[in-house]
Amino acid sequence: MIPQGHPLRKLFHELVAECYYTHSGIDDSELTSYVGDLLTEFSAAENLYRIRDAEGRPVRAIRDMITASDPVFGVASSFDEEREVRRHIGDYALFATGMYPESTQLWRHSGESSFIEMVRAGKESYYIVSQFDLFEYREEAPLFSRPRSGSDRLSAGSEVSLRTASSMLKAWSLRTYCANTRAKLP
Repeated sequence: MIPQGHPLRKLFHELVAECYYTHSGIDDSELTSYVGDLLTEFSAAENLYRIRDAEGRPVRAIRDMITASDPVFGVASSFDEEREVRRHIGDYALFATGMYPESTQLWRHSGESSFIEMVRAGKESYYIVSQFDLFEYREEAPLFSRPRSGSDRLSAGSEVSLRTASSMLKAWSLRTYCANTRAKLP
């Protein structure tokens, strides 16, 4: 996990809040914090592909992630783990369709999910997460089931946020590289 005080986390939180408000009129700190945290965590590739199959290999296809989430037939050993895998599926779908929607056309040719299938799987997974609304999940569950549907609110400003974040992450990486190697910025 990337630390709470990390500059990248702060950058993504500010960026997402600004993009959601400017492009979608959404002023919701819980929602934008969630997406900011998602971007921060997914900036590390091991977090993007943290779901593992029975052999311990990263699961990259949405269909395989859905299979893995099943506590009876998949690798999820409990309903809590099912919830975590489903949340990851929703997060992964939001990230992939918001950051790189054009890549879903490439996935489709290799037998992976299309853009529509990815959005559908993400919404379904967020809905399932919203149904875990007891005990330790009581406070977080409403984020995924608000009016206009949690997944629609999550995706409403995401494409702009994610694309802007992608550009900023590339610039941030270049600056970090230059600072660490004492190279000059172009």
